[in-house]
Amino acid sequence: MKLFAHDALLPTGWARDVMLEIGPDGMIESLDVVLAPPEDAERAQGPVTPGVPNVHSHAFQRAMAGLTERGGPSTDSFWTWRTEMYRFLERIEPDDQEAIAAQLYLELLKAGYTCVAEFQYLHHDPIGRPYANPAEMATRIIAAGQAAGIGLTLLPVFYAHSTFGGSPPTPAQRRFISDRESFRALIERLRHGGRVLGVAPHSLRAVTPDELHWLVSLVDERKIAGPIHIHAAEQRREVEECIAWSGARPVEWLLDHAALDARWCVVHATHMNAEETRGLAASEAVAGLCPSTEADLGDGVFPAVDYLAARGRLGVGGDSHVGVDPFAELRLVDLTQRLTREKRNLLASDGESSGLTLFRAALAGGAQALGQPVGALAPGHHADLVVLDASDPVLAEQSPANLLDAVIFGPSRRPVRDVMVSGRWVIGEGHHADEEAIFNRYRQTMKRLLA
Repeated sequence: MKLFAHDALLPTGWARDVMLEIGPDGMIESLDVVLAPPEDAERAQGPVTPGVPNVHSHAFQRAMAGLTERGGPSTDSFWTWRTEMYRFLERIEPDDQEAIAAQLYLELLKAGYTCVAEFQYLHHDPIGRPYANPAEMATRIIAAGQAAGIGLTLLPVFYAHSTFGGSPPTPAQRRFISDRESFRALIERLRHGGRVLGVAPHSLRAVTPDELHWLVSLVDERKIAGPIHIHAAEQRREVEECIAWSGARPVEWLLDHAALDARWCVVHATHMNAEETRGLAASEAVAGLCPSTEADLGDGVFPAVDYLAARGRLGVGGDSHVGVDPFAELRLVDLTQRLTREKRNLLASDGESSGLTLFRAALAGGAQALGQPVGALAPGHHADLVVLDASDPVLAEQSPANLLDAVIFGPSRRPVRDVMVSGRWVIGEGHHADEEAIFNRYRQTMKRLLA
């Protein structure tokens, strides 16, 4: 396949009159600047950018959006929200998981995400028993990804304890819980099939140091080829409890004991001191930021200015999916810094575009966090790309140098026209070929869950 773009964002910057040759395997084979497109080339109907990797997803939580926004007699917090989440997931069966995830992945594609890291910890049936196929819920995620056409990095989650120090899990956590034997069996079920498979120790609350080291050994032994993701330092209470348990803060503990490197994605990392911020940046791990969820849950503000100044790597994700728009997530990363520091354009160097700086960071960090050759229009990468809607008023007469600033910081709600994943168009003129069937299945699922 040949695709011609008048404007395309390459690793070197915006370029004019770009021709991409895409192989039958969905990979970009060559890329050239041409004087005129050949007659057999398809023409992109707007500026072309790489698709954005989504570094963190709990797909089933998409169905909770809007269900926890009520005041109460006591202060609402992440922890009270978590209690409501536990109650909600008691109703979710495998068919529900697949229907919710397919709808979510469709929405992600429409917004400009082309691949997603699914942090999959809903393993067992509603009373905590393993399914006949211990990978049942994970296979439903895989099926949903195939139905929508999104790229997937699957991250089975190891979750064994309720809090720091190996405390027994609570009854409300029964659908998540694994031991080493059952988790190894889960991994064996999922190892084959051509997808990227990583591993996710849920958090330092949910795994002991010995269990964490055992999980890393699975990666070291090549039983798992993909990345390692972990939640850390999302809430101040989590930091305080980690100090009480170990004498160290969560990111500090990971830096000292887990040998963080480029295989790792530390999700949230919201509450870090200056030393942790510099240490995480130096480790070459990715900070997985989910600003819309972090705002919704009252988590706090990630120290993006200091982290990027230390050359830290970051990606963005949806987490609970109160937001599904990568451009809105990047906007929040920037605006929270402006609000807390009372200055503008803090994340870009002198004369640089804030939008382009953030977008490039999310592409590179996201590709690393998903362990996939994505996030760039370049040979050897998946042909995952987004065609921006040139008819959107926010893009009217904008030069390429300003396009991402307009998309990220402007008022547009639907800047994406077309989306390609691995050389196949999955969104055309804002629509998916199977969106009606996917939505109808999701609607019937919600009807039952909310009855």
